[in-house]
Amino acid sequence: MKSLRLILSNPRYFAPAWSFATLNILFGTWATYIPVIKEAIGLDKATLGFAIFFLSLGSFTIFPLASKLINKIGVGRSVWYGLVLICLASVLPFLAVNYYTLIAGLFFYGAANGFLDIAMNTLVTEMEKEDHQNFMSAAHGFFSLGGVIAGIGSFLILVLDNRILHICSTAVVLLIISFVLRKNYIHIISPPIEKESFNIKNFKPLFILGVISFVIMGSEGAIIDWSGIYLQEVNLAPEKLIGLGFLAFSAMMTLGRFFADGLSAKIGSVKIVILGTLLAIVGYSLVLFGMLYVTILGFALIGLGFSAIIPELFRIGGKVKGVASSQGIAFIAGTGVSGFLLGPVVLGFLAESYSLRISFMLLLVCSIMVLAASFILKRKRGV
Repeated sequence: MKSLRLILSNPRYFAPAWSFATLNILFGTWATYIPVIKEAIGLDKATLGFAIFFLSLGSFTIFPLASKLINKIGVGRSVWYGLVLICLASVLPFLAVNYYTLIAGLFFYGAANGFLDIAMNTLVTEMEKEDHQNFMSAAHGFFSLGGVIAGIGSFLILVLDNRILHICSTAVVLLIISFVLRKNYIHIISPPIEKESFNIKNFKPLFILGVISFVIMGSEGAIIDWSGIYLQEVNLAPEKLIGLGFLAFSAMMTLGRFFADGLSAKIGSVKIVILGTLLAIVGYSLVLFGMLYVTILGFALIGLGFSAIIPELFRIGGKVKGVASSQGIAFIAGTGVSGFLLGPVVLGFLAESYSLRISFMLLLVCSIMVLAASFILKRKRGV
């Protein structure tokens, strides 16, 4: 909780943390209106799925460019520009009048989302190195908090009865808050790194981090999309309980992120990844056990285990010798998003061909692989 107190008591740390919340408040507002926009434009599930693909494509397109842009503009200014861009771009899907304008709007929104994601993680990494303070996990906790705020904001649907007014008012309020807070970080730049020719030794730790990011984010995406169906089909849960798995997963992930920084400062990032993976392995074992409430407990443990892994990967990736922090974070973010998109698809294919239990057994095996990769990373880093 030390990092949370640090954020709440000091504008220097609250400002970048609020950027994480802003990102998910806007994304959560978009997610709330997906069914409404689907009906307004007249899309079926297949065409909607293809349109949402362009949201991810926009993020992928910006990943190779983001690092160079951030280093050229400055990381602090990049976060501010990213916030302006995402507040503007978030409105575009809501203004769509047909399928093609929706695709275009989602592409630009995805690009703004990806740029801000890399910029704000780079900013926190640089501030941690400069101030010798750990608050990366707590900042990611604010991302989770942003989803909660977006959920509460969904009640405005009944009050406003106008999706464009809803997103525009949300974007304007967030932009005003960001404008006030920008003075706390806009001056920060990434220090120049010593220029080195390509060295495979620099890439090896990034490759391992990328593999872990791919698996963890892929597993997270799979749980988000399939946990309810798992409770319904495998545990035969009543309809009123099928959301408890995801709720337990999300609540423990948010809680874990607010506590992880202090533990990371004591035992180190790699050990946090190992500990988190062990918790996830226990969680998956409970999920596969078969009893309803044991399964829900399993999802809670997986959420707690996953909570700090991605923030710690960004923290490690931003400190790889000979690699700019923005480059390391962009690589980890890119592999993570790839996993987040492919994980639910692979799980669905296995569920259709075999069963959901087999799919979740694969996630357990993947967690064991992450544990092995973590020990390799520990040996390489000597911690």
